[in-house]
Amino acid sequence: MTRRMDGPETKDDFAGVVARLAAAQKSRAPGAPGYSIYVNRPIGRLLAAAAYLAGLTPNAVTATSAVFTFSAIVMIAIAPLTPLTGIAIGLLLIVGYALDSADGQLARLRGGGSAAGEWLDHVVDAAKISSLHLAVLISWHDRIELPSELLLLVPIGFAIVAAVLFFAMIINDFLRARDGRDSHARPAGSGIRSLLLLPTDYGILCIAFLLFGVPAVFVPVYVLLFAANAAFALLALPKWFREIGRTSR
Repeated sequence: MTRRMDGPETKDDFAGVVARLAAAQKSRAPGAPGYSIYVNRPIGRLLAAAAYLAGLTPNAVTATSAVFTFSAIVMIAIAPLTPLTGIAIGLLLIVGYALDSADGQLARLRGGGSAAGEWLDHVVDAAKISSLHLAVLISWHDRIELPSELLLLVPIGFAIVAAVLFFAMIINDFLRARDGRDSHARPAGSGIRSLLLLPTDYGILCIAFLLFGVPAVFVPVYVLLFAANAAFALLALPKWFREIGRTSR
């Protein structure tokens, strides 16, 4: 595969593609969670470079991401609970999330993604966000003796909170773009905010699933992550509502 600069064509190599991806990187959302910015995006950049050199399209990378993620979700719902199962689930989710970053980076490297590609990416994200927690519900109901059946409300609540936050962030970007505002402007202190928001980061949730095969550890970790996400939603949703109200005047 070659690229034309000001002179003759030169052959792409992996390091060169990674450098071009870094240069084409979009600005990060203000205060976006730290794992997604400092870990997942760089890993996604390496995967995007490999996909580019292999001649894959962004949609093919999205589909590959879905295969990894939904394989993990099926395992959560039906696989036996063992430490090795948990590690396999966590790794599948981590790779799936990195590929989810890679598809957008690959699209930008190729000159910009299509509306259909963006639609596909968001639909896959919406499906995984809810089904992941519903799979946890199935597993807890069928294979774990919980101290209280009320804990079954946690994955239900997590599915609701995750879906609402995902939709809210998507509609935030849409409305701000419609009003000509930069939704990715970086405010002061956003680096600290990124670290504080780590418990709400989907990547941290993926890492937590490495412990899925040890319920005595995973259950309290999952409950704490749900509490953090629910608290974030209670604080963020009214704030976003006020901000959108001001921009639409």
